[in-house]
Amino acid sequence: MVMAAAALLVTTLTGCSTLNGVVSPAAIRAEAVRSLDKPSSGHTSGPVDCNVAKCVALTFDGGPSEPTPHLLDFLKREGVPATFFLQGKGHTDTYPDIVRRMADEGHEIANHTWSHENLTELTPDEIRAEMEPVQQDIEKATGRAPTLMRPPGGATNDEVKKVMKELGLAQILWSVTAKDYATTDSGLIKQRVLDQTKRDGIILLHERYSGTIPAVPGIVSELRDRGYTFVTVSQLLAPAHPEPGKVYRP
Repeated sequence: MVMAAAALLVTTLTGCSTLNGVVSPAAIRAEAVRSLDKPSSGHTSGPVDCNVAKCVALTFDGGPSEPTPHLLDFLKREGVPATFFLQGKGHTDTYPDIVRRMADEGHEIANHTWSHENLTELTPDEIRAEMEPVQQDIEKATGRAPTLMRPPGGATNDEVKKVMKELGLAQILWSVTAKDYATTDSGLIKQRVLDQTKRDGIILLHERYSGTIPAVPGIVSELRDRGYTFVTVSQLLAPAHPEPGKVYRP
């Protein structure tokens, strides 16, 4: 009964039509740590051990865009790593220098589709057409294609999973949303994030909306005061390596 209620809640929060096999950061880390006891394992924990540290991942969808450099300035000044799920049309094809700067400054870059279509409503070929140009744009700008993606609206199913597995992309959802696309109130955005954030959380924001970037300094300051360490999504999952196609959500 409890498991059924939890599954319904996840579906409601993410809009996913198929969520079989969703894996949390804590679960994938624990599995990887168990494998460390095997002599053949070559995994390392990375710069932050989130089994010990109180980690949270700050993520931004839908960029890069004109305001993004202002966000990057702040993140660089504060030494905060982020994961950027980049959109293609009007973004990666328009601001390749910003994409390159993200990579150069140590941020993680992931795929958020070409035109933000609901992937569950597309054919496999149409899904590939949403993903592949963004992969190419990011690889051209940074020399490396992403291994993570975020389905628009969190909408995914078995067909999407199959295509993502073919493309080598793991699906990353979230646990915290400020719904910053619906408000310009930076104080409200900040409070929504603070109210929802827990250990191993993945925070979803959109830097192109006017209220978001002004909210970020307060979010970072308060979460640090609460003992959180900011990491990228891959660092949150380490020493595990996310499996292409699978869905990861706190």
